[in-house]
This record gives sequence, C-alpha cells and structure tokens, in this order.
Amino acid sequence: MAKLNGVAKIIPNSQILINSLVLQEAKDSSEIENIITTHDELYRASVDISNISNETKEVQNYSKALLLGYNLVKDNELLLKKYIVAIQKELEQNDAGIRRQSGTVLKNEQTDEVIYTPPQEFELIDRLMSDLERYINEPNDIDPLINMAIIHYQFESIHPFYDGNGRTGRIINILYLILNDLLDIPILYLSRYIIKNKADYYRLLQEVRNVK
Repeated sequence: MAKLNGVAKIIPNSQILINSLVLQEAKDSSEIENIITTHDELYRASVDISNISNETKEVQNYSKALLLGYNLVKDNELLLKKYIVAIQKELEQNDAGIRRQSGTVLKNEQTDEVIYTPPQEFELIDRLMSDLERYINEPNDIDPLINMAIIHYQFESIHPFYDGNGRTGRIINILYLILNDLLDIPILYLSRYIIKNKADYYRLLQEVRNVK
C-alpha cells in the first residue's frame, strides 16, 4: 500500500491517473453487478453524451459518486453517514435514501433462494448506520486493512439502500483508506480482482453472516 501511494506521489500530473483509474474502477465495480459497458463506449460518452447506453451512464455515475466521496473525505477528514447517502444518491440518481419499506432480501442468482434477509425497519437500519459511522471515524488499534474488511462486511450486511449497495460499499473501501492516510488519491483498483473471484467474494460474505 505504501509503495502504491509513493508511486502516485511522484507522477507529474496525478489528475490524469485519477481520472483513468477511477473510470476503470467504475467500469469493473459496475460489472460485478452485471452492468456491462466497454472502454470504447466510455470514451465516446466522454465526448458526446447524446447517445449512450444506460449501462454507460451508470458507470459514469459511479465515477462521479467516487469523486464526490473523495472530495468530501479530503475536505472534512470524516466519512459520515450523510456522505454515504450522498454518494449513493449520485450513484443511483434518485432521492430514495435509506430503506423505509420492508421486503428487501438477497437471493441466489441461480436458484432464486433467499440466502440473507437484511434488517428491515428504517429505525434499525438508521441506527446501525450510525454505529457504523462511529466505527469508521473513531481510531482503534486494528490494522486499517482489516478494519476495511470489517466495515465492508457490516455495510453490505446492513444493506441500507434499495439499490447500489455493492457499488457504494466498494467506494467506501477506497475512501476509508484515504481517510486513514494509506492513500492520498483514489487509485486502489480492487474490482478487477473481485470480478475474477466473484463467487468467492459473495460466498465469503455469506459465510461470515452464517457464523453464530
């Protein structure tokens, strides 16, 4: 992590690197959720937005959401619940916010079997997100990379939004490392690895939920 951050510091125009890697991460994080576009479509969309696919637009929204989160964390040195809500709003382009209606469940894509039921009541979801906010921002002695994994698991299990939880959670991963000075700019690129290990990613999340 230190080596990656060090390399980023010596690049003459880091904004070029940020723009490139943020878009790559946006593309791949969206692909995990079966939102598929291509580099060519993203390039064309950058010069002409008049005729782009919904998938390309969603990837662009992810890129904007990540940069919004980056600026909020850099400016305020905190990663608050309201910032996470703002990130998801930018990502999904709606004002739905934290879930207020029950009925959300996670299903096996192949069998349609319900494998996990997240918290249903708004008051409980909101309280759990406040607890998570406190955990994110209060210092502790746990290695930040382990903390990042804990936070990711907790956020995905709270599943606070109607949509965009996976993508928002992966944005939080990057922002947490920036918050803790492991990265200066959002250049960590995790989603390509997750795509290659997608089944294990979801299986391990569920195995932790099943631990009694």
